[in-house]
Amino acid sequence: MRRRAWITVVLAVLTVASFAGVALAQDAGADRGGEAVKISYLDWFIVKGGLIGWMIMLLSVISWAVIIEHFISIRRLNILPDGVRAQIQQMVDAKQYREVIDLTAAEPSFFSYLIHQSLTEAAHGYPAMERAMEEASEERTTKLLRKIELLNVIGNVSPMMGLLGTVYGMILAFSRIVQKGGMPDPADLANDIGVALVTTFWGLIVAIPALAVYATMRNRIDALSSEAQMVSQEMLSRFRPGAKSN
Repeated sequence: MRRRAWITVVLAVLTVASFAGVALAQDAGADRGGEAVKISYLDWFIVKGGLIGWMIMLLSVISWAVIIEHFISIRRLNILPDGVRAQIQQMVDAKQYREVIDLTAAEPSFFSYLIHQSLTEAAHGYPAMERAMEEASEERTTKLLRKIELLNVIGNVSPMMGLLGTVYGMILAFSRIVQKGGMPDPADLANDIGVALVTTFWGLIVAIPALAVYATMRNRIDALSSEAQMVSQEMLSRFRPGAKSN
């Protein structure tokens, strides 16, 4: 787990660095008073954001680390693995219930957890098994949804931080107008407005993928957890009173 966490963080840093690399790759020329003035993208996209900009970029690194980890951990292989499903089905058909309990106790998937919780209540009858499976499904689903909630928080906080930077930049711009008696240097004024726009830019850069992945993962969790519960109910239906055994 620790090794996976380090790999996730490294991948996240490389991803964010690739975005920053686009901004740092070249300088653009601007014309000021007939003279060409070099505008550094490093200065405009990184430095001008100030402390607020750096905080948003830190959120970006965290966001991409979480996104990569979620795509690795929240998938069918970890929730409803086909191989484990087929193996458990064969054991249930052969009435090897003790072996199923042992297998599902060691196998970490969502599906195995449902089966294990159900079978451990077999002595109390089918209603107890069904109730245990529903409670286990709700517990694991809630845990997965809580896990992805961080993306929702980041997706909502980062634009607000960008807006904070925007307000700060506009305050600087208006202060400069007042200081210069209503006739500020256009270049200096543009510099202050640039602070406002850069933080908004980074806030959106962080929020858009975070919220998109959050919605995708939420739908994936709902779909896979519902499917796992349906398969579990079908597999354990042989314990229902009056059900015919093969």
